[in-house]
Amino acid sequence: MIPKDHPRRASLEVRSKLVNCFRENIVAEEGLIAHGRGEAFDYLLGEKTTEQALKAIKAAVEAIFKAEKPVISINGNFACLCAKDIVELANLTGAKLEVNLFYRSEERIKAIADLLRRYNAKEIYGTDPSRYVKLDELSSNRRIVDKDGIYSADLVLVPMEDGDRTEALVKMGKKVITIDLNPLSRTAKSATISIIDNVTRAMPLLVKFAREYDGEAINFDNKTNLEESLRIMRGLI
Repeated sequence: MIPKDHPRRASLEVRSKLVNCFRENIVAEEGLIAHGRGEAFDYLLGEKTTEQALKAIKAAVEAIFKAEKPVISINGNFACLCAKDIVELANLTGAKLEVNLFYRSEERIKAIADLLRRYNAKEIYGTDPSRYVKLDELSSNRRIVDKDGIYSADLVLVPMEDGDRTEALVKMGKKVITIDLNPLSRTAKSATISIIDNVTRAMPLLVKFAREYDGEAINFDNKTNLEESLRIMRGLI
């Protein structure tokens, strides 16, 4: 039981949620380590959404609405922490949902899909072996994608650090939005739009701005975004 007045309550609740999801075969063991690495960068951000992240979130919403075939790619940590917002964002924007895993098993795919369905997700891609195709640009398990999902997408929202896949998708001509706490990662540097923020803060804001979207164009440069985010972490802004 986490005391209500504990100064690290929110962080401890997230950790507890991830552990429970690990027990339910949603999160991989390695996902617990990855979360800890990201949390270290969040400390440097002051555990808050910066103005730079807000601008990136607004640019991401615009890009999703303007895309013809947007897809939200979902791994275990992302599903565990943000399932409700993932489904809501997809419903608001018309984006498809696809389960795509590095530590892949059909059991984990089913567990993640079942979690999304608890929040009324309709069609979930990446769950039917008859529709699997492989991306030649990748050698990891992430190369296995749905032919009607990531394979045919023109924009993919890739949560959290995943450099090789981001690079591969960009080489294929797809736009990539990432939510990554590390502005120095290959993922953040390779993506079209990098939201340097915690997914637990960024996803509710993506949903909020998707509800409010009025077609306004956002002037956004990802290189500047990353440079300013790094300056914040260094205490220069």
